[in-house]
Amino acid sequence: MKEFELPLGNPVLIFSLILFIILLSPILLRKLNIPGIIGLIIAGVIIGPHGFNILEKNSAVDLFSTIGLLYIMFIAGLELDMNEFRANRNKSLLFGFFTFIFPLSIGFSVFYYLLDYNFNTSLLTASMFASHTLIAYPIISKFGLSKNQAVAITVGGTIITDTAALLLLAVIISNNQGSLNQEFWIKLGISLLIFSAIMFFLIPKIAKWFFRKVESEKHSHYIFVLSVVFFAAFLAQVAGVEPIIGAFIAGLALNKLIPHSSALMNRIEFIGNSLFIPFFLISVGMIVDMSVIFNGPVALIIAVVMTAAAIFGKWVAAFATQLVFRYSKAQRQLIFGLSNAQAAATLAAVLIGYKAGILDKNILNGTIIMILITCIIASFATEKAAKKIVIESENDTDGLVRSNGLQNEHILLPIANVTNIEKLLELAIFIKDKKSANPVSILSVVVNNNEAEINILKARNKLEEFVKQASATETKVNIITTIDHNAASGIARISREIMSDIIVMGWPQRSGFIDKLIGEKIISILNSTDKTIFICHLVKPLVLHKRIVIAAPPFTEHENGFGLWFAKIAKLAQELSIPILLYCNEATEKAVKKLFKKAKFTASITVKIFTDWEDFLALSRNIYEEDLFVLVSARKGASSHLGVLDNLPAKLEKHFAVNSKFVIYPQQYADSISSGQYNDISTESLNKGIETVQRFGKDIGSIFKKKDIV
Repeated sequence: MKEFELPLGNPVLIFSLILFIILLSPILLRKLNIPGIIGLIIAGVIIGPHGFNILEKNSAVDLFSTIGLLYIMFIAGLELDMNEFRANRNKSLLFGFFTFIFPLSIGFSVFYYLLDYNFNTSLLTASMFASHTLIAYPIISKFGLSKNQAVAITVGGTIITDTAALLLLAVIISNNQGSLNQEFWIKLGISLLIFSAIMFFLIPKIAKWFFRKVESEKHSHYIFVLSVVFFAAFLAQVAGVEPIIGAFIAGLALNKLIPHSSALMNRIEFIGNSLFIPFFLISVGMIVDMSVIFNGPVALIIAVVMTAAAIFGKWVAAFATQLVFRYSKAQRQLIFGLSNAQAAATLAAVLIGYKAGILDKNILNGTIIMILITCIIASFATEKAAKKIVIESENDTDGLVRSNGLQNEHILLPIANVTNIEKLLELAIFIKDKKSANPVSILSVVVNNNEAEINILKARNKLEEFVKQASATETKVNIITTIDHNAASGIARISREIMSDIIVMGWPQRSGFIDKLIGEKIISILNSTDKTIFICHLVKPLVLHKRIVIAAPPFTEHENGFGLWFAKIAKLAQELSIPILLYCNEATEKAVKKLFKKAKFTASITVKIFTDWEDFLALSRNIYEEDLFVLVSARKGASSHLGVLDNLPAKLEKHFAVNSKFVIYPQQYADSISSGQYNDISTESLNKGIETVQRFGKDIGSIFKKKDIV
């Protein structure tokens, strides 16, 4: 019976109790339409030292809650859409200014003029209103809104206002101790400069090297990432700011190297949302002392005033942001919900201020009540706003999804060499539309001979291993093994049977004698199916690329597969947080801009006019080793087919040997029309004639050109 004496002391029993709370409280409160976050905080109040004293705040609870807080800030930095953040960094700066200055001004005025506190106390209390904690961020992740512009500027503004508030805390403490001098500012400036250099220059290079060297050991990737987070938090503390700033910066530093659809990202979110973040929310509840309400009118009045000032200040900041940027009411509510919760930075400031004698017990108790109320309001406001935005965005994109057929898209991955499958499967997972119910289908075609059945079993056993890789990203994978006379006819037949939209293939290997790069099998597949085909050669992991460079021929916008392949490349760029550089003519540029506007892609794109396809290799001067090069080709007879395209793939292998590269063949005909209907009708001879006339015209024109005199 001693094991059940309160507060509990057995670590196994404590951990078991907390896990049951994490499991049951969201399930029970979901039936009452109450966010699960609130259930965890209330559970913390009940079991905490100020409730039934079932648990006490010990070192183990403090450790797990610290990890949870750092995890929230790290995931916020990791999930931030860097393209959206860069495009809206001025908006983040302005929101950060609003959400800092309005609560600070309101809080200082109330405490200095209304409640008659001294300057240092009033300023420190007001700085607590200016900071906020992203308590409600797990709600954003659940609804898939992490890349929404309102979320991007709120997260960006959070780091600005929290940094400013915590720096102000350091200044007030130094001023109170009489050590606010030139040495303080020089030391703070140098330490922050060194910290920034380590995080943004050294850490990404080490991470790239590590991911490249231990590519196959996936569990090591997670341990490495976790090590970086806590090391960054420690460095931030050494530099003179709070550890939460370091965790957020770690998320930004690793943002490009951990795509949102990757297995590593799935592991990070899963463990954080299942264990560490709920631990932190429970620990927030454990510090709440509801008996403050009964300690006399002064404590209650200060608690009410603090809560009202904090909520009103954050609402004014959200309202001002809405007016300036013309956001919807739902976006304003989302900004307010995310930025309203007071927890980590506020708690740190009040405890430090209380120990230093700047804040009294009434403000300490009032802060605890304020933390509980603001967290509850933030959870309700964020969930309500998130639901509205999801409904609005679904109404906006449903028509586009239906018109492009993305809701039922099916990606086929034919595999000839099992060693290449891992990178190709990762690519398929990155570009797959999450709304599609269809799995990624991996196909192995076995030659029809006496050993066909044995070979089918061998192929299936090998491919089963890669189902685990996809399951780590919560992506469904379907394995298909089939018998056919040759690989090309098997791939073409299965692509029609499963009604696939995209075929992702590996780069063909030369064997025996030197033939064309796009070998006989590829030509057979191109001739026998009209699907959009990606032929891929990935020389390094996708996350190590810095740009996607696309070369698109004239009239490519007239191909039926134009919208599909471009949407997939834009999605890949968004996943990798890298920009797109497109070489094309003016007509294609207009079509791309129109598509960008309609589909609301967030990827960053730059267009450069390029028309001299006879001198295609001139592009190699502008392409670097870490670029992913995409050549958009076309089948013979297509409107965008050029004679020069037939020879370009061979030149790619020679002149772009160090680059990862794709060759894309867009779908030529509409879905409802089979390419077989056009077998007797071909524009190939007409195209050849046009190309001959064009070359003849260029030759004549060159005769009359005035030559330079050397």
